[in-house]
Amino acid sequence: MSNPSDSTQASPSRRIDFRVRGALLIALAIVLCTVIVTHAWHDVRYRPEKQHIRITGSAKKRIVSDFIQWSAAIEARGVDRAASYRALREARDKAVAFLTAQGIKATEIEPQSTSSEEVFDRVIEDKVLPGTTVPVRTETRVSKGFRTREAIKVQSTDVARVEKAAREITSLLEQGITVDSSPPSYFYTKLGDLKVEMLAAAAEDARTRAKNILKSAGDATIGKLVVADMGVININPANVTRTSEEGNNDTTSLEKDIITIVHASFEVK
Repeated sequence: MSNPSDSTQASPSRRIDFRVRGALLIALAIVLCTVIVTHAWHDVRYRPEKQHIRITGSAKKRIVSDFIQWSAAIEARGVDRAASYRALREARDKAVAFLTAQGIKATEIEPQSTSSEEVFDRVIEDKVLPGTTVPVRTETRVSKGFRTREAIKVQSTDVARVEKAAREITSLLEQGITVDSSPPSYFYTKLGDLKVEMLAAAAEDARTRAKNILKSAGDATIGKLVVADMGVININPANVTRTSEEGNNDTTSLEKDIITIVHASFEVK
């Protein structure tokens, strides 16, 4: 007779079968985990980069100078240095009086340093020395006195008034005063604030250009701004479009055109 307890115990073959199944399940789980991790790494490693579009934008604005700088040189002569300085002082006083009569404030007039030099004439003679028949050329320097010069500098926000004075100061020549007027220099004092405004306008122009390009190219749309680089700022005489890598800063014209450049990159969606 068989022992009843034998019916409740698994045979050795069934125990081996359970072990094999367990090993296969573990192996299958390892393979699945490996596939999942590999696939995830592939997505991270080879995720396509977002597309960008790089555009150059610009902005232009007409400005009128609000500050002027101008100078004129006064010259006088005398038989000696002291006389030359006295003559220069009289000429300078008349020039300053002329400027104040034009409405220029005394605080806007700045006399500069004075220079003085002796003036010579060259005298060339051909002389025949005793005992010879061939003339010998000689050259001597003869003093003609002293020449003294002084510049008068004017800086003002009253551009029109100084312009007028710069044009008319040569009328002092009729009074025997030697004066040499230089061309005025024109500046715009609010340039710092204007640059911020112009750069913003140039960046907006870059966005508009990018939108138009993407619209004509297909269904892509512009995304957020990635990076923006400020280009050079050119300040030219009115209606002049000259550019340079360093940027222009015109001081010769009352009216100017300021041109700003921005290089911007946007995401493409």
